Formats: sequence, C-alpha cells, structure tokens
Amino acid sequence: MTGNTTEKAKKIIKTIRIDVNKCNGCRACEMICSAFHAAPKYSSNNPARSRIRIIREPLRDLYVPVYAGEYTVSECAGRDKYTIDGKEYDECAFCRASCPSRDEFKEPDSGLPLKCDMCEGEEEPLCVKWCMHDALILEEREEEIADSDVELEEVETGLESLADKFGMDKIMDVLARMNEKD
Repeated sequence: MTGNTTEKAKKIIKTIRIDVNKCNGCRACEMICSAFHAAPKYSSNNPARSRIRIIREPLRDLYVPVYAGEYTVSECAGRDKYTIDGKEYDECAFCRASCPSRDEFKEPDSGLPLKCDMCEGEEEPLCVKWCMHDALILEEREEEIADSDVELEEVETGLESLADKFGMDKIMDVLARMNEKD
C-alpha cells in the first residue's frame, strides 16, 4: 500500500550568532553596514544608518554587538536592569527592536525603522564577512513552513520592497484609500 505524502515547504532561516568574548569593539561591522545601506551604496559612512551597533565599555573591555530586529509600534513594559561584570545595563541596551521610546535602529533622516536584511543579495551578511575576530557568525537552519506562511512571506517581502522605495507613510495612505473603497 502506498500513501500519498506531501512534502511541506522548507525555508532557510539565517541568524547571526554573536560571541561577545571575541568582539574587540573595532566597529568594522557598523562601518560596512552603514556604507552598504547608503544611497547610493558605499557613497557615505554614517553609523546611525547601520543595522548593527556595538554597546561599548572600552575601559572595561566590554563590547556587545546587537543587530536590528522587528519594528514594534509600542515600547515594552519591561525596564529590567542587568548587571554584567559589575556594570548595570538597561534592558533597552540589548533590545533588537526599533520602538517609539528610543532612537536606535531608526533611519536618521526619516525616522523610519531599520531592520537587518542580512545584506540581501550578498553571499553572507557583510558584518559577518568583515568581522576579523569571528565574533559574528552566520548560522543557517532549515524549517518546515505552512503554505500560508509562504504566501505571507511573499507579501511581506513585496511590502518591504515598496516601503524601501516609497516610504511607509505612502504605503499606509494607499492602504487606507483601498480600504475606503471596500
């Protein structure tokens, strides 16, 4: 007896593993990221445009790379404090989100949220490639995804592309007008 099996769609998930013990705070990752995301590419170098930042305590030899994650429309309720090697840190210091309560991971000119795109189109994220101390390591894993997730991912990719080209405000205006027609 043969069964009819259907294979689920699979997706490669990329993440950057961070080894804080290897980071020396050189900020090469910030520099290459900001240059890559300049318009036109590599035309300027502004670390505020970088999708990765280094939390720095040079006198204590403490450097922690943090790369931008998802945007959140509201700030979190948590304001926990963390103590690392006797130094107290705010929970926000390690947060990957762009949110209304802080300026990290926002485009300096427009205030639009920034998110790590793993240097889309590149072989590997440039921050990983330029990290000479292997503090940033690209990891890939395969996950099964539902068909509806594949469709949503395509829509999300399209919307991100439109947001990059026209800005989120214009997209929201068009969606509002479309919603009024329905």
